[in-house]
Amino acid sequence: MTVSVMLFTSDLRVHDQPALSAAVDAAETVVPLFVVDQGVRRAGFDAPNRRAFLADCLASLDTGLRERGGRLVVRLGEVTEQVCRVVTETGARSVHIAAGVSAYAQRREDRLRRALTDIRCALHVHDGVVTALPPGRVTPADRDHFAVFTPYFRRWEETGLRRTLAAPRRVVVPELAGRPLPRRGAVTGVSPGLARGGEYEGRHRLTSWLTRPRTGIRAYEERHDDLPGDTTSRLSPHLHFGTLSATELVQRARRKGGPGAAAFVRQLAWRDFHHQVLSARPDASHTDYRARGDRWREDEKEITAWKEGRTGCPIVDAGMRQLLHEGWMPNRARLLAASYLTKTLYTDWRIGARHFLDLLVDGDIANNQLNWQWAAGTGTDTRPNRILNPLAQARRFDPRGDYVRRWVPELSSLPGPGVHRPQELPRPQRSRLDYPEPLVDPAEGRARFARARGLD
Repeated sequence: MTVSVMLFTSDLRVHDQPALSAAVDAAETVVPLFVVDQGVRRAGFDAPNRRAFLADCLASLDTGLRERGGRLVVRLGEVTEQVCRVVTETGARSVHIAAGVSAYAQRREDRLRRALTDIRCALHVHDGVVTALPPGRVTPADRDHFAVFTPYFRRWEETGLRRTLAAPRRVVVPELAGRPLPRRGAVTGVSPGLARGGEYEGRHRLTSWLTRPRTGIRAYEERHDDLPGDTTSRLSPHLHFGTLSATELVQRARRKGGPGAAAFVRQLAWRDFHHQVLSARPDASHTDYRARGDRWREDEKEITAWKEGRTGCPIVDAGMRQLLHEGWMPNRARLLAASYLTKTLYTDWRIGARHFLDLLVDGDIANNQLNWQWAAGTGTDTRPNRILNPLAQARRFDPRGDYVRRWVPELSSLPGPGVHRPQELPRPQRSRLDYPEPLVDPAEGRARFARARGLD
């Protein structure tokens, strides 16, 4: 019987899975393969929260395959070596994989292509599996990628997406040895509030969010930055691991229609935008996209306080503590934390990006690194010197202080918006709070940044 191999990476689903559908169509039997990649661990990207979430995703993927007569084959080691072993053991003539954008993913594809050519096996790399629109599908006339979001978005909206695909009805897997599935419970160092992963969980969350009237997609335009309301979709981990299809999300949102759906689709386009930037400029994961001549400060005391949520800026500390507890935080909290570190403390964006990758369950290289560069003013932001005022942002997005009281319990006794200004309390009352003084006065931080960028 003919055999193909489906190599899963960040596309851990059976619904709307072009690479899996192609592998099933290509042969009488298919090996659904996941390699626990030791290279990821050596590179320092094997964070506990993502490893635990991944275990959920693999278990759910295995269940989805078993419902169709198949199963997931798990191997441990270097990806190219393990794929070639499976090809040799089964006589497979084709391997299918979703296209990646990071430098690591591109090197993996190159190694696979060379190694499989040597054993006379074809590698098929499928676009449009991880993103809604593949990187490079739309480009400006004078370069290989868009550097500004607005013109990219106009072209993105005008470009048709591929049709969504049903899950395969049947997956026939040949006899082949594999390792036991990883277990979430075996992972240590996991954030206590980490959400559950897997395709079933992702599809259930999506359906629920699409139908909730007050906190779902209908309210997204008005409330997606509502920090205490917790009204974001929380689908980013499922997009990162590919338990949900970005293409399907765009199409289901568009069928809902309305301002909320349009705002949500725009966020999905931002994700595609960052992927096309990183695909064209892989070094942007660690190098300034647009260098500003920065000579960043590196104050270990300030960095540690920021990581622990002890900066003395309540809205920033609330976000950082949510990150520690859940391995996730809403986009508005990420922007505030990043702006504070890079623009108020004037600390290298790479330090913040690394900390986020150590904790975020949705720690995606393209989105994490390029959002950090946007906040630092070294990326694609057309206003690179903008500074988000934490107090003004708190008044707008946490007007009653409920988000801060939830995540900074030392301040929970302070009523209303006053929770954002504990430094203004009378000294006796202030001294009773187990909460630090601000690391830096906001005006001093702005002046520090202006001097560093030559704006004063």
